[in-house]
Amino acid sequence: MRLNEISDNPGARKSRMRVGRGIGSGKGKTAGRGVKGQKARTGVRIKGFEGGQMPLHRRLPKRGFKQPFRKHYEVVNLGDLQKALDSGRLAAQAGITAAVLKQAGLINGKGDGVRLLAKGEFKAKIAIEVTGASKAALAAVEQAGGSVKLLQPKAEATPEAEKPKAKAKKKTKSAEAEE
Repeated sequence: MRLNEISDNPGARKSRMRVGRGIGSGKGKTAGRGVKGQKARTGVRIKGFEGGQMPLHRRLPKRGFKQPFRKHYEVVNLGDLQKALDSGRLAAQAGITAAVLKQAGLINGKGDGVRLLAKGEFKAKIAIEVTGASKAALAAVEQAGGSVKLLQPKAEATPEAEKPKAKAKKKTKSAEAEE
């Protein structure tokens, strides 16, 4: 067998149907679209149409709300932190920040901050700087003799801060005449 002799099994590749090429082709004239009407034309948008009745997707009520500006925090569990300390990926004497966690491979650094959660065993005495932490995680770290410093999340520019300050009103001619 040679490379130029390799081919697919017979029938593995089917050639595409060429429509509208005469009645002898089997798909001539109407090209398999039937006769006249909206569906015989191109650009049909009829998927949710129910003959004029209110479609199901419009009859059902809307549910919920998704906050478009919500913060996406990366989660670090105390158990994962302890495993990283035990394996030597993290140093206990150095302070633990988001940059150190990213270097150790515990987070990917794409979120708006790091949130510390209390899942797992924790017994190391370390100082941690995170954006947020659960009450149980704070208690577990402090019980082990460590400390948690909570950082402020990245502040977004508010529309009020961007507005220019109002200028003092100009005196009108009538106000000047009164003085």
